[in-house]
Amino acid sequence: MMNVDYKIAWRYFFSKSNQTVINRISNLAVFVILIATCSLLIVLSAFSGLKDFGLSFSNIFDPDFRILPNKGKQIYVDSISINKLKSLPEIIGVSSVIEEKVFLSFEEKNHVAFLKGVDKNFDSVIPIDSILTIGEWISPASSSVVIGYGIANILGASVYDYSSFLKITAPKASSASLINRKPFKSFPSSVVGLYQVSEDIDKKYIFTNLSFAKNLFEFNPNTFSYLEIKSQPNSNKSVLQKKVEKILNTDIKIKSRTEINQAVQKMMKTENLAVYSIFTLILIVALFNLSGALLIIILDKKRQLKILSAIGLKKLAYRKIFFYVGCLITFVGGVSGIILGSLIIFLQKQFHFIKVPGTELAYPVILEFENLMVVVFTLFFFGSIASFVTVNNISFLDKSFDS
Repeated sequence: MMNVDYKIAWRYFFSKSNQTVINRISNLAVFVILIATCSLLIVLSAFSGLKDFGLSFSNIFDPDFRILPNKGKQIYVDSISINKLKSLPEIIGVSSVIEEKVFLSFEEKNHVAFLKGVDKNFDSVIPIDSILTIGEWISPASSSVVIGYGIANILGASVYDYSSFLKITAPKASSASLINRKPFKSFPSSVVGLYQVSEDIDKKYIFTNLSFAKNLFEFNPNTFSYLEIKSQPNSNKSVLQKKVEKILNTDIKIKSRTEINQAVQKMMKTENLAVYSIFTLILIVALFNLSGALLIIILDKKRQLKILSAIGLKKLAYRKIFFYVGCLITFVGGVSGIILGSLIIFLQKQFHFIKVPGTELAYPVILEFENLMVVVFTLFFFGSIASFVTVNNISFLDKSFDS
């Protein structure tokens, strides 16, 4: 009997009504679902593109993994342990880093930033050539620094400007007395390079060599803030942590690039959820057209249903028929919307006809399988509910069948 119900529903969906207005209402329901589905897919794909584009900057700046002390702010690692880490098959490069907050002064302009003291192996972990835009990288035996474009704009500093030095101030780690009149120590430094990653990062970090940072922050020998690692693709974090703990023989934790940017990831997930919720609401509103179209189709087929009832059609059967009609409207409109949305996304990736406002940069879009499944599930879930609710609230037909 289910096959008969479906065949009748198929005929009702594809056959033209004698009344033009009913055909137009049915076509409008399909068209509205098409536009809503297409919009949802495009927006989710555009957000995925923006997310990937935004993270591409931090992916350049941040390592694959970061080894930190589980307790405290410093980790002890000698040169023998570092060499053992480098010999692990999962690791390509290891760099020791000291990072602390400092106060910057340049020609009566001030700014607070984080100073990262890095060793000579830093370029084996982070592609320096990809972030350095002007000047040169820091030399191992100097107090020179590389600053971001954001810090340079705030302070008015430039590369190789020896008329005025950048003053770097940090609290003394060995200041044990509250009556110490000089709790801070300062060093002059020259800017030898500018890097550019993103607006937030460019205002947050400056780079110098490890020995200068160790002297400024009074770190003991072989002590660092953390180690940065470049690993082989698809390296397992838990396996790597066990091997690192065995070599260092200390309580450590390892953070992946995703965990390092956990705040950014949470923010993007929240924004993605908000965008999805808004456009899902638009899709739900669009499905009101489906309910209206179903009611009009039911009224149009009322006389035919009486004939079908006379030859043995049960009351439950006509509800199934129009439920299938609603599902067919949802399916045709949704699939058409997915095809149209996918085509627009493909054209944008190929021809870049939509630009980011105020720039010549093409708006990034990525058609992900996950987003496609989200759209399909959302569409058919709410479409099925709309069809079910509509066909279960046509009690006026029951009276017609009984009469």
